[in-house]
Parts: sequence; C-alpha cells; structure tokens
Amino acid sequence: MEVHEVHQVSSEEIPSEIPKMTLEEFLESDLEGYEYIKGELVPMPPTSVEHGDISMNLVSPLNLYVRDNHLGRVYVPDTGFQVGERILIPDIAFISTDGIPDDKSKAFQVPPDLAVEVISPTDTILRVEEKVFAYLEAGTQLVWVIKQRSKTVNVYRSETDITLLTRNDTLSGEEVVEGFSCQVAELFE
Repeated sequence: MEVHEVHQVSSEEIPSEIPKMTLEEFLESDLEGYEYIKGELVPMPPTSVEHGDISMNLVSPLNLYVRDNHLGRVYVPDTGFQVGERILIPDIAFISTDGIPDDKSKAFQVPPDLAVEVISPTDTILRVEEKVFAYLEAGTQLVWVIKQRSKTVNVYRSETDITLLTRNDTLSGEEVVEGFSCQVAELFE
C-alpha cells in the first residue's frame, strides 16, 4: 500500500477567480454580469423564467408609458448605476430625461430615480435590503421590491416610509413616474 503525503493548500496559493479592484477600475473595465459592492465583484447569475415573466409584465407597460409621455428612459438588467461607492444593476430602472448623460458608453454615474428589484431564489433578504437602502441613501426616490413567492410589492420611499402592496392593490409611479400605475396582480400573470 502506498502512502501519499498530503499537501496543505494555503489560501494564498488559490488563485482568485474574481479580481479585486477599485470603483474607478471597475468603471473603466469591460466586465459584465457583476455588481460592484464595497470593493468586491458580485456575480449576477441568470434569473428564472418566472423572474423574467414578472420583469416583462412590468417593464412593457412602464416603458410604453414613459416613452409616450417623454418622461425619460426605462432600463433593463445589464445597465449599471453608480449608487454611492457601488455599481448596482437593478432588474428595471427609470431615469428622468434630466438624468440621462450625454456619454452613454459607461455605467450611469448617478442612481436611478426608480429602481426595481425582483427577488430571485438566489437573493437573500439582507442583500436586497442593503441594495434598497443604498439606492435610497444615494438619492433614488422610489424602490419597488417584487416578491414572487408572496405575490407582493414593497414600496420604499425612505428607510421609514415603506408600504406593502398585495395582489388587490395598485402600484403607482407617484411623483417619480407621474401618472403611471398598474395592478399588482398583473405582475404575476
């Protein structure tokens, strides 16, 4: 019987798959599929079919309304926004006409006016809440968190102004996307 020596591998010997970089380096990079949070690159895995259905059920009427009323632009995932010292990729975002930069070749250097997060099975409540409060702290006026399982939407205006909407309620753009509304139940059809 042969005896093999066991070699202990230190963490320094394991190459890091995801490099660490500064916010400026991340903004200049061509990396896609990551959010930048507190110096770390966080991979954004593909979402489920249900997640895609919910997102489309909101983005379609929202985009149509925004375009018809010349209010700004609606963005889907893969569009990055600088949110304080983070680069976040909301599932859906709205930015008013005044906030759209001339140089569209990089991530937005401002937070969206409205950010929408559709909870995925890979999301944790803590991670989503951290993003919500980062958006609000950076100046986002309205955050909608859509929960697939309970078929509800949490509407955040501030850390202390939070409303829970159920399937029987109407989701409103309030002053941010003035005049836009849809039934919460329609998001889950």
